[in-house]
Amino acid sequence: QVQLVESGGGLVQPGGSLRLSCAASGFTFSTYYMSWVRQAPGKGPEWVSAINTGGGSTRYADSVKGRFTISRDNAKNTLYLQMNSLKPEDTALYYCARGGDPIGVMTSRDYWGQGTQVTVSS
Repeated sequence: QVQLVESGGGLVQPGGSLRLSCAASGFTFSTYYMSWVRQAPGKGPEWVSAINTGGGSTRYADSVKGRFTISRDNAKNTLYLQMNSLKPEDTALYYCARGGDPIGVMTSRDYWGQGTQVTVSS
């Protein structure tokens, strides 16, 4: 029933920017914390960022802090991830996920979307 559809990924040069979007349905979006998780080939998932229900409180992994910004538009049931100053190590499949706790999110893949690929390369 929970549906999360990511979009906005693509190929970008180092130092470039992308904005990912996640369209949510099948649940009351505004009552849930939301997260972004990424997974590079051959590696385990990495929690990237989380946002509270109202959007006023955010947290980031150290690897993206200062470069990425998570936000949400509850009226549109949409989660966003603005990614600036992208680095090759940001290359991964990026997933939108319901929930805000890193461990809970990474162990509850039923509440992830299908992912959108971000490739940072020159």
